[in-house]
This record gives sequence, C-alpha cells and structure tokens, in this order.
Amino acid sequence: MAENYYAQKKYTYAQQLFDELFPYFKGTPRFEEMYYKNAYSYFYQKDYLNAENIFKSYIDNFPTNPRAEECEYMRAYCYYKQSPKVELDQTPTTKTIGLMQAFINMHPGSPKAKEAGQLIDLCRAKLEEKDFKSGELYFNLGYYKAAGIVFGLLMDDFPDSEKSDQYKLLMIKAYFKYAELSILDKQEERFEKVISETMDFKQRFSDSKYAKEANDYKTLSENYIKNIKQNEQAKTADQR
Repeated sequence: MAENYYAQKKYTYAQQLFDELFPYFKGTPRFEEMYYKNAYSYFYQKDYLNAENIFKSYIDNFPTNPRAEECEYMRAYCYYKQSPKVELDQTPTTKTIGLMQAFINMHPGSPKAKEAGQLIDLCRAKLEEKDFKSGELYFNLGYYKAAGIVFGLLMDDFPDSEKSDQYKLLMIKAYFKYAELSILDKQEERFEKVISETMDFKQRFSDSKYAKEANDYKTLSENYIKNIKQNEQAKTADQR
C-alpha cells in the first residue's frame, strides 16, 4: 500500500506507512528503496526540514549506493527551498551555499553540478540584497558610520558584484554625513577619510556613472577642511 500510494502521488499516506514499516524492514533488501522514497514523500509534501534530515540519513546509511550522490544534492536543495524572504534570517541560504559547493567539489562531473552553481549564485545574490538593505536601513535611520561599514563589507564580500561602484558611492555618502554631523574636533579627520575613499573610487571605478558624484563629495570635504583650518587660524589670531 505504501508503494501504491507513492506511485499515485499520495505522498502523505505513503510517508505515514513508510515510517511505520521502517522497524520491520530494516536490514532487508527493500529497506534502501523505502528510505529513498520516504525522503521524497516528505519533499513532495513540502516538508523540507524533515526531507533534508532523511536525505542526510540516507547518505549516512547508504554512502556507496548510486543514489547517494542524488541525495546529497537533494539535501542541499531542501535547504534552498527553506531559504526565506530577504528580510529574514538567511541561515538556510548560507547552508545551501556551503552544501552546494561541497557537492560540486565532490561531484564535478555530475549533471547537477551546473544547476548547483546556478543556485549558489542565486543565494549569494539574496545575501547581497539583504546586506544592502541593512546598509540602507542604517543610513535612513541616521546611523551613518554603521552604514558606511556595511557598504564597505558589501564590496569585500561580493567583489564581483555589478553594483560595487554604487556601494562605494553609498559608503562615501555615509562617511560624509558622519563627518558632517561629528563634533568639531573630529571633523577634519573624518573628512580626510571621505577624501581618501573618493580617491580610491576614482582609481577603481574611473568609468562609473557615479564618478562625478563621488568627486563632488571630495570637493565638499576639501572645502569643509579648508573652512575648519581657516576658523582655527582666526581663533588663534584672536587669542593673540
């Protein structure tokens, strides 16, 4: 009946019977196939948490079986299916990347290797978007130093991103706002950092559509520093 339910795609009934039958068939020739079909019964019910666990157990129990490679991929794929919306905790997404990369390393000739690479790219794009939203949120809330750090880490974590120049500009903008709102004694040092970042931008992204805007922040920062020094000189002259 379990086999019949599975063939009819009545996976809830099949899974319930497979679970009940396991103790009686353990160690028999049919046990491996039951284990395999039970994992898919959970998967087709979209119970990815339990499906992942059973695919993993299959690999542990039948490591030399030809189906073990498929189950390795499916285990990673179960984590991918659990990957939540960008705003939520991305632990399953990170786990997917690790397991899919391990699968590619272990089975470079697998027909699933290309698909695994594509899923890694999708997961990395999701993590990149999440980090971007975090930086954007910090900036909108006025936590400019934190925003600058996040945008800098985005560039380090995703060096091949097509948005690297945008992240760099946002980092410059955040550090500029941070310097602008700083106490007078800290302003010159912090505007110097902005200038340093704009010069780095020019070297790395000379053809960027954001180049002019980045240079504008350099000019603004230089003017701030010039005014700070003039005010200090005037203050010193008054004291004399």
